[in-house]
Parts: sequence; C-alpha cells; structure tokens
Amino acid sequence: MKKALIVWGGWDGHQPKEVAGLFEEVLVKEGFEVEVSDTLEAFADAEKLKALDLIVPVWTMGKIDDKLVENVSAAVQSGVGLAGCHGGMCDSFRENVEWQFMTGGQWVAHPGNDGTNYTVNMKHSSSTLTEGIADFEVCSEQYYLHVDPAVEVLATTRFPVAEGPHSLNRAVDMPVVWTKRWGVGRVYYNSLGHQANIVDMPVVKELIRRGFLWCAEGKKSAAGTNGGEA
Repeated sequence: MKKALIVWGGWDGHQPKEVAGLFEEVLVKEGFEVEVSDTLEAFADAEKLKALDLIVPVWTMGKIDDKLVENVSAAVQSGVGLAGCHGGMCDSFRENVEWQFMTGGQWVAHPGNDGTNYTVNMKHSSSTLTEGIADFEVCSEQYYLHVDPAVEVLATTRFPVAEGPHSLNRAVDMPVVWTKRWGVGRVYYNSLGHQANIVDMPVVKELIRRGFLWCAEGKKSAAGTNGGEA
C-alpha cells in the first residue's frame, strides 16, 4: 500500500483543513494509507519522509525552518512525490527559495482577485496527465506566478484578463498546471484551488488526482528505469 502525508495549515483564507480533507478522500479512494497533520513538524523525521510515496503540502504564507525543507527536499530527491495546488504549495514559504526551486514556482499576483472569470487551456503533449480533458472555464483567482523554465507545462491561462499594471505588456500564457523533477522525484503543481469549492470541481479534482498518482509512482519508475519516464 502506498503511503501519503498531507500537511495543512497557514492562512485560513484558503481553507486548508477542508482542502486537505478533499485530498485525503481522493487518496484513500485510490488505496493510499494517508497521514494528515496540521503541524510542519511532520517534516522533522527525514527517514520517515523517505519511506513515503507522496507528500502533499496544503500550507499558505508560513515560515518554515530550513532543516524541515531540507528533509522534504531530500525525500523528493530520493523518489518521493510532491504534489499540491494554489497557494498551498507555491505560496507556502515566501522567504524560502529552496522550497520555491523544488516546487517550480512562486505566486506573485492575482489581478482581479477572487471572482475572475478565465479559461484554462490544456496543453496536450507527451504527458498522459491531461488526456481527454478539454479546456474549461473557472471563476476564481487567476494566478500570476514566477515559474521555473525547467517545468513541463500541462495547462495555461491567458493574461491579461483583469486590468492592472501588467495590462500594457504583451499577452502571456501563464502556466496553470506543471510537472518537474527534483532529483529522481516527481513534482506536480496546479494553481487552481483558492478554496475547497474550486478543488471540488470535477475537472480540477480529476487533474489533481492524476497528479497525485503520477507523483506517487516516482520511486518505482526511478528504480526500474534510472529516472523514469516523464
């Protein structure tokens, strides 16, 4: 049985407890043994982390001890998957660049704030994570992120939609969903999920479910293929 750790907390506005609950339901349904924690000290046992298959952070705007990030980083480098969404993964620890390097990006703005209507455009490539999923509309925060150029982008959204100081720049397609590698570990991020109702949208939940499963196969893939398939 695969093992997953969900760690939730930080800013309450993102409903981390409720989102963690939805993630737990998804993983239990897929046969995972799931531990849920509301403290960053869950990252303190480095060997325990390396025994997992998946780590799911749901923590926005917090502060974290460098050693805890080192433990998560070492686990992911060894093959443990890392997957999450919205500010719970890519606006977790604004002062920790190691976390940002590992996850692949950092939130910087959401022009128009919550309630912005925009399109998520799927990019169909060698990845099977978006197979059969069409472009869709969402009314939520539209995340503008600073993104690692090494990521594989699986979905984008077009800026600008809402007015702001960015509006006179050329139109840009901002990554919404991406994957990357950290050591031999697999990393998955989805910028959707401002609150639990967005995570609970069938198309969003399905994208995240696929991301969880893909990340959790990292150890097996790395052991069998010297790094595994993308």
